Amino acid sequence: MVWKPHVTVAAIAHNQGRFLMVEELAGGAVVVNQPAGHLEPGESLVEAVIRETREEAAWDFHPQAVVGVYRWHSPSRDETFLRVCFCGEVDGHDPEQVLDDGIQRALWASPEALREQPQRLRSPLVLRSIDDYLAGFRYPTDLFRDIVEA
Repeated sequence: MVWKPHVTVAAIAHNQGRFLMVEELAGGAVVVNQPAGHLEPGESLVEAVIRETREEAAWDFHPQAVVGVYRWHSPSRDETFLRVCFCGEVDGHDPEQVLDDGIQRALWASPEALREQPQRLRSPLVLRSIDDYLAGFRYPTDLFRDIVEA
């Protein structure tokens, strides 16, 4: 058997001191996360983060930069995740859109509010990527190249 990490993407959208987050059901508990999810077959990383933000938060996400690429091993699940976190702007909110399975709601939260309840965060990647964003970490999105054979 070949070991493979889960490849995921996450969106950081920041507006007036607050970040776009979702409350989702995971492991029997409601947790807080950025709009995030798995890369699907045939999809670029940029396409994945745009899709996940639309499906989970009902916002159109426009990636502007990469905040970081994170490897995290979940001890409780004994699984490894490779997460690419993008930052960008959102517009085109559709409050009537049905959200992805397990997503309770989208909300805007300050970093202070998120730090007050670390046990509610889906993983340590949530605050780490927000802290990196606030510290100014930015890398060009064209760092990623999709090679398609003709």
